[in-house]
Amino acid sequence: MGFDLSNIKKEEKQTTVLKKEAGDSLLKKEITIFNSPFGSKVKEDFYAEVSVLLNAGVTLKQVLELLENGQKKQQNKAVLSKISNDIVTGRSLSEAIKNQKVFSEYEYYAIKIGEETGTLSQVTEQLGDYFARKNEQRRNLISALTYPVIILSTAVVVVVFMLRFVVPMFQDIFKQQKVELPGITKLIISASDFLRDYGWIIGLTFVILLISRPLLRKKVLYKTLKDKITLRIPFVGNFVKTVYLSQFTQAVSLLTASKVPVVNSIQLVKQMIQFYPLQQALEVVEKDILQGHSLSTSLSKHKLFSDKMIALVKVAEETNQNELIFNRLNMQYNTQVQQQSKILSTIMEPIIILIVGILVGVILIAMYLPMFKLSSVIG
Repeated sequence: MGFDLSNIKKEEKQTTVLKKEAGDSLLKKEITIFNSPFGSKVKEDFYAEVSVLLNAGVTLKQVLELLENGQKKQQNKAVLSKISNDIVTGRSLSEAIKNQKVFSEYEYYAIKIGEETGTLSQVTEQLGDYFARKNEQRRNLISALTYPVIILSTAVVVVVFMLRFVVPMFQDIFKQQKVELPGITKLIISASDFLRDYGWIIGLTFVILLISRPLLRKKVLYKTLKDKITLRIPFVGNFVKTVYLSQFTQAVSLLTASKVPVVNSIQLVKQMIQFYPLQQALEVVEKDILQGHSLSTSLSKHKLFSDKMIALVKVAEETNQNELIFNRLNMQYNTQVQQQSKILSTIMEPIIILIVGILVGVILIAMYLPMFKLSSVIG
């Protein structure tokens, strides 16, 4: 059964009206900045439990009540309570979650497909699997980067301490003895002076960026710069790209299984995955498909997609096996994510230690070269 998205404009207008009505009372609105309700981990459990309970014959209203009682956070209870109340008033589950900002367009249309085809339990199970894999990839990413980040942070502190406190001590000695300084020593002293004069500005800028990050995440310019810089980082860029391609192939596989047309799948995935280079590429792919080009031809115009993926997508189009091929691609990318996370954590540690050793060594050599010259003069 195909899925018609022709009423999107109309539904969006209705949703806008509801949002305006809800926004009339700001005091009733719960604002969360650092801890958003109903995150990916909660959604993983939510969809998995909904699927199990629906298969067990429990009504949807009872399912939501059970899940609401099992929530510890008041924010999550409020979300489930609102959905449950909407169900009681006669709305469908898809209509109920559409009014909640914590749910994406992808989830809304996936659940709507399940309701229209009578496969809600299967769709929620698939959504649970999607968020389970997404959370696993997030854990792999955090696991791969945590230790290197700790080492890098320690290294930065050590270098800053040496430039800010150790180098000035040597600088005073050199001034008193009027020693002619080598070029490398002058360079290190200039870096120390710069840190002394402008270090507070650098620190303040870093703190401001850290505090304002939740607000900046919604800005297109910030997302563009952040993702482009991330892609250019050796090892890390390729790993992050693989993670998002894994999410892309899994989402397309789930939507294809629900008989969603390719162009609509691209539209939904574009809204769901928060990785600007992929969103930008999918926007162009969507336009190409609407102009009559095949998916494989559209994907081939972007370096983000590998030749292997394009070849397999072309085979899928010729054999009408999109679900099977995208599922296979997703399995391959998941395997790559696991392998690359281990390699990343293994490689980055010695590289960072090597860089730190070189920096500290250069600083020490720069400080001791004039000392050797001074000792020879005194001798």
